[in-house]
Amino acid sequence: MFLLDIGVLAEKSGVPASTLRYYEEIGLIESLGRRGLRRQYGPETLTQLALISLGKLAGFSLEEIKSVFGRQGITTLPRQALHGRADDIDAQIRRLTTLRNALRHVAECTAPSHMECPKFQALLRMAPHSQPSRKRRRAKAS
Repeated sequence: MFLLDIGVLAEKSGVPASTLRYYEEIGLIESLGRRGLRRQYGPETLTQLALISLGKLAGFSLEEIKSVFGRQGITTLPRQALHGRADDIDAQIRRLTTLRNALRHVAECTAPSHMECPKFQALLRMAPHSQPSRKRRRAKAS
């Protein structure tokens, strides 16, 4: 079987060796052995790294991504969670499109000042107000 040295895997995948070691530590990927002190990985690890990258890009946590890797490399994609994440992305796209359009309008607005522009006022009302993060709120509740 052809194995990839950790340095080669890092180069081919674009994932730093330190991240590969971390992924192995938390059980996302598995080395198949060592050559000297260097870890060796099977070629299927490239596919796993692509799935990890795609999952992170979609907003899944590493723990959620880990759950899709089954025994013997069988991947089970949670269709319901994927639909939910796609819905979240659609909502984010709508918010960002609205924001982009408002910014373009404000940049080209002919009102004497931005504060007199109704669209700019609407943009200000859209702005999220500062709220403590979920982690801080949970910590306070404990």
